[in-house]
Amino acid sequence: MTGYNELKGAAQILVIEDDPVQRRLLKNAIERHGHVVHQAENGRIGLEMVKRGSGLYNVIVLDLMMPEMTGLEFLEALHEFGTQLPVIVQTGQGGIETVVQAMRAGAFDFVVKPVSPERIANSIASALKLDQREIKARTGRRSRSGSVGFDDIVSASPAMIRVIDLAQRAAQSNIPVVLEGESGVGKELVARAIQSGSDRSGKPFVTVNCGAIPHNLVESILFGHEKGAFTGATERHIGKFMEADGGTIFLDEIGDLPLDVQVKLLRAVQQGEIETVGARTAHKVNVRLISATNKDLIEEVKNGHFREDLYYRLNVFPITIPALRKRKEDIPHLVRVFTDRFSSEQKNGHRLTASAGALALLTAYDWPGNIRQLENAIFRAVVLAEGAELTESDFPQIAAQLPEYEVVDHLALVADNTRADRQSDFAAVEYPAHQVIADEAVARISEAPDNAISSTNPSGEVRKLADVEEELIRFALKFYRGQMSQVARKLGIGRSTLYRKLKDYGIDPDNPQKDAA
Repeated sequence: MTGYNELKGAAQILVIEDDPVQRRLLKNAIERHGHVVHQAENGRIGLEMVKRGSGLYNVIVLDLMMPEMTGLEFLEALHEFGTQLPVIVQTGQGGIETVVQAMRAGAFDFVVKPVSPERIANSIASALKLDQREIKARTGRRSRSGSVGFDDIVSASPAMIRVIDLAQRAAQSNIPVVLEGESGVGKELVARAIQSGSDRSGKPFVTVNCGAIPHNLVESILFGHEKGAFTGATERHIGKFMEADGGTIFLDEIGDLPLDVQVKLLRAVQQGEIETVGARTAHKVNVRLISATNKDLIEEVKNGHFREDLYYRLNVFPITIPALRKRKEDIPHLVRVFTDRFSSEQKNGHRLTASAGALALLTAYDWPGNIRQLENAIFRAVVLAEGAELTESDFPQIAAQLPEYEVVDHLALVADNTRADRQSDFAAVEYPAHQVIADEAVARISEAPDNAISSTNPSGEVRKLADVEEELIRFALKFYRGQMSQVARKLGIGRSTLYRKLKDYGIDPDNPQKDAA
């Protein structure tokens, strides 16, 4: 990436998009971040530009659906050409099948139209970091002190960009922060980044998991105790708040604090002083408080498990961190970072990468344990890996929990191998009130007429929406072997809506092709 390094931040970005309006919008958004934009109106022109300008471009932004050469065909041709340029795919469909297709075809990232300027800029920034991977692997992602900054938060999703923005604002003051979110979403990482970005950077950062401490010891561990304060107190203990004096204390799972300890915590927040167990006087402390919870604290207040006055003292600046399944754009980036980090730490010194198939599989999974679960899965795979890259076979536990993954894999392979010279007459149809359920992978199966849905009738006119919907439902029932929950989920509708439509169209779920037109 010579051009990027020479220009010290200005990269050469090739935008391949057939819609002139979209090209202009992308050009304006990308140029606002100081990059140079080159444009191509279709895939064939874009491919020629890549071949002629060998080494010129740093990142390609590619539309998936274009005439003459689709985005998938472009990716395949780019691979055959031998270039390793990161490609950000634009798609009008946000279904997981589309994600799988793009990742399997070698895309670095994907964005869903209409893409915001912030989202495309963040994706390009992530792609531009690829040439820094060797340096990062040698130096390590974190310093020996364990300091973590906002640059260490790997994200490409709008939801997480919003989280980072709020956290950076919070870092500019001592305002109490509550980080909300499921276990494993990275609450401590955000808390450390806030500390690192504040004027308390370099000062103590003390973490306390309130849910892991026996209730009879919580007060002593948080506020300390004097020698002889209780049976077994053979020496003085200063407590976590005194350890964090001048810095930040991070109280994880704060909703698990006993009510009697909540009273003392309220005093620490309000007056900046703590009461050590067995002491006669209070101690002043200067501590920044960041708390975290995976509970709904307002419900805990209603149920009498959390003090209302403490809730309002702590909940001044709440930041909700979304679950990983709600920001799947981040998964490919996280997989690359974890794979790079863990493989560089192995004694054999072999640097591993993640294959497109592995990225597709991991992106398809919902990760109930969030980033922590993903990190552990990558760690295990790296330790046990035998090849030069991680593939689907390195994640058997994940594949076993995705019964439909083989179906998605089959569709992606068909999309890769079926290349029609003419523009297909078959297209995915978007319905009101639910998502598109057939992406290009299904639309391109032109060699199997019963697996594709025609957009026109024999006389060449566009078919009625109801007729296409009926045919699509029949196809989904057959494709998923009558599994109603699966069919409803893939169609993007509720089971009750599906049953109503079956009744309206007179479809027998056990024999969906019966009486089909």
